[in-house]
Amino acid sequence: MERDEIEKLIARVALSDRGAFEELYDRVSAKLFGVCLRILDKRAAAEDAMQDTFVKIWNNAGRYQSNGLSPMTWLITIARNTAIDRLRARRAGHQDIDTPGLKLAAPGPSPEQSAIAASEAARLGACLDAMDKDRGAAIRGAYLQGQSYTELAEQFDVPLNTMRTWLRRGLISLRDCMSR
Repeated sequence: MERDEIEKLIARVALSDRGAFEELYDRVSAKLFGVCLRILDKRAAAEDAMQDTFVKIWNNAGRYQSNGLSPMTWLITIARNTAIDRLRARRAGHQDIDTPGLKLAAPGPSPEQSAIAASEAARLGACLDAMDKDRGAAIRGAYLQGQSYTELAEQFDVPLNTMRTWLRRGLISLRDCMSR
């Protein structure tokens, strides 16, 4: 039922319901913070990315469409893309990314939320370690380190479409492993 509850919260957020937004934050912030922290490696940068993530969720909740898949996929994608954008900007020498619109102050995760995020990160790491070495490294490069498909194809000396196939199949395998 959690999937339905999160979808209902997103729908209420789309209607500018601040209470639903607060409840959504309480429910998913630990996982999303874990995603940001894994990509950015610095707590302060991950907290900033989380703030931007929730601003994007607030502004774009109306775009979410229930399609039978987990709403967490949509939320995690926003967090991941936000963190990768910040990582790429940091690599390019930009210190701050301007975020137009509303600025929200987000408290840090509670110890329980931190423990949940650490547990999920450990499960994810174990699933990645169980994969073929090259496939796991490619997924880490693309989704945790922000490398482009082209960079990965060059790094592993494979055609671009082969890299895309590796990543697509790797994500399917990762999803199966995480659902166990």
